[in-house]
Amino acid sequence: MSRRVGVGIIGCGNISPAYLQSAVAFPILKIRALADTDPVAARARGEQFSVPVASVEDLLADPAIEIVLNLTTPQAHVEVGLKAVMAGKHVYSEKPLGIDTVEARQLLECAEARKRRVGCAPASFLADVHQTCRRMIDQGAIGAPIGGTAFFMCPGHERWHPSPAFYYLRGGGPMLDMGPYYITVLVNLLGPVARVAAMAIQPHATRTIGNSPLRGTVIAVEVPTHVAGTLHFHCGAVVTLTMSFDVPKHRHTPLEIYGTEGSLLVPDPDLFDGEIQHATLGGEWIAVPNEHGADEQSSRAIGLADMAQAIRARRPHLASGALAFHVLEVIEAFIRSSDSGHFIGIESRPMRPEALPVNGQH
Repeated sequence: MSRRVGVGIIGCGNISPAYLQSAVAFPILKIRALADTDPVAARARGEQFSVPVASVEDLLADPAIEIVLNLTTPQAHVEVGLKAVMAGKHVYSEKPLGIDTVEARQLLECAEARKRRVGCAPASFLADVHQTCRRMIDQGAIGAPIGGTAFFMCPGHERWHPSPAFYYLRGGGPMLDMGPYYITVLVNLLGPVARVAAMAIQPHATRTIGNSPLRGTVIAVEVPTHVAGTLHFHCGAVVTLTMSFDVPKHRHTPLEIYGTEGSLLVPDPDLFDGEIQHATLGGEWIAVPNEHGADEQSSRAIGLADMAQAIRARRPHLASGALAFHVLEVIEAFIRSSDSGHFIGIESRPMRPEALPVNGQH
């Protein structure tokens, strides 16, 4: 086994248990410390998972920590990422990379200048089921891709999240919150996006929190919460995408890809498992067995683990800053298109992530 890579986590909120639980499946990872601007939250999470707790400053100064796992709110992703890079650390961030491409580019340029790596969630495209879908498309199971649909629609996160205000401030909204899952999986399946056309609306000026401890609190809405549009990929495929915090109920599947010879039902991009279904031209839907590695490696920490392995192997990591920047540019283009009434061309064109081999080794 390669020498383990020390990881320090900054941000001990709702998503941190998913990483702490899944990291144990990857021997390359060693979680060395937790930190949070709220010491109470850090101590509670440290006790829960038996991980040492440190101040943010001490964590960044620890020479045993090579990667900072940045689990802060989106509004702080770039600020914390820059501090990590300036401290000589690689950084792997929860999605999105930043709240806009201007600040995200600053992080990437700083990391490049200091020869540090930037990685970013979501890494669900590395999950076994999504890699199986990738293999099927690459091997011609649906013919040439021509289109698809992608839907995430719910009534709003204020119904369940204990502190949801940040979802409705600048840097929030359904596109920045859920869009990265869907667009990253689409780029893995179809390659980079060439242009976007979209419309975005904000039906409500306020929301009321429905979950304790802030139940009944009214919060302001600063961003569009129902966004619909079309992505035109360089490969030629056209995909319709809707992201919403305003839909009480619907029956759309999360993700479908259509080709000249068949169609593919792709599992939820926010998840690491699910049933794949395939239909050939004129045929019925048939469940497809997953042909990639072990399920325990399909988890939130898979992108972080791949980055750690890539550091030791001196190869590119797959959930890269370049990929996350492209996804952020696409998300930003939805709002720009709605505001301008025009198609928005996407300037970035990252390499499509390398597919994992069928044996699941990465």
